[in-house]
Amino acid sequence: MNILGFESSCDETGVAVVAFEGQEAPRLLGQALHSQVQMHEAYGGVVPELASRDHVRRALPLAEAALAEAGLGVHDIDLVAFTRGPGLAGALLVGAGVACGLAAALCRPTLGVHHLEGHLLSPFLSADPPEFPFVALLVSGGHTQLMRVDGVGHYELLGETIDDAAGEAFDKSAKLLGLGYPGGPALARLATQGNGLAFELPRPLLHQPNLDFSFAGLKTAVMTTLNRLGPDVNDAQRADLAASTQAAIVEVLVRKSMRAIRQTGLRRLVVAGGVGANAALRHELGQACTRMGVKVHYPELHLCTDNGAMIAMAAAMRCQAGLAVLSNEHRFGVKPRWDLAEAGVA
Repeated sequence: MNILGFESSCDETGVAVVAFEGQEAPRLLGQALHSQVQMHEAYGGVVPELASRDHVRRALPLAEAALAEAGLGVHDIDLVAFTRGPGLAGALLVGAGVACGLAAALCRPTLGVHHLEGHLLSPFLSADPPEFPFVALLVSGGHTQLMRVDGVGHYELLGETIDDAAGEAFDKSAKLLGLGYPGGPALARLATQGNGLAFELPRPLLHQPNLDFSFAGLKTAVMTTLNRLGPDVNDAQRADLAASTQAAIVEVLVRKSMRAIRQTGLRRLVVAGGVGANAALRHELGQACTRMGVKVHYPELHLCTDNGAMIAMAAAMRCQAGLAVLSNEHRFGVKPRWDLAEAGVA
């Protein structure tokens, strides 16, 4: 079966082709991705209307590019998958509309995919895919969650953020430091020039026995520190504050992940989402997992951010697990707010 997947939940337009036969591992045949970072940079963040309009321009050319890389024609596609939610409503509607319109023209079924399930299963596209069960740390701009994953569609939420996600903490702290958009990568680059021990910043909920996160207070602490330093803060101090901010976020993520490993007794950790590309997080998690005898898996770096490959992959794995509810009606709706527990999973 050849699956064409569309991702348009926020500021990346992604299209990919994944194929599988029977219960063999699905294979990524081709993909194309466009990031809107340069367009939104002038505004310091994502402008939803501009994001939606850009998805309209990009979706079909990217589909053609993905199909060309896969060596397939549009009539070779057996199923069209798309991100149904969560995400920006207008952006989701573009992907859903293009996917369902194309499927109607081809007389093919469609499948709406949960964005977070795409991230959870994205490490199965890597050269060293995990095996079930595992603990998943999902860290992105809008989500920070720890989940127990026993199989496709079998997810148990262990803990999540009660306010800002880790990605938001990176982005908001970067904005306070006067860094560009996207803030997370900019802060990480500046952090390489600083001392992560220079400023004592809070580690919210670190000593609580639960697996929840809270990063809003960290942003406030960064602002307070900058106010204390005054208008004459120099480049070295800004680098030290960036490094200290990153160190605080990474320590919380690592220690909570290791706590989840201990509580579940599992020996595999999967890290997914855009923040999973952070080099400091990968280094610290790698060391912690080595000490505990735990194997850690990441998606390839180019698959950490939103992309069509993870949507097509999730669709393929749901088909193999017998959990895909295919539609031939080609009517579509999106769910900007969509809990994974409500996504037709066990």
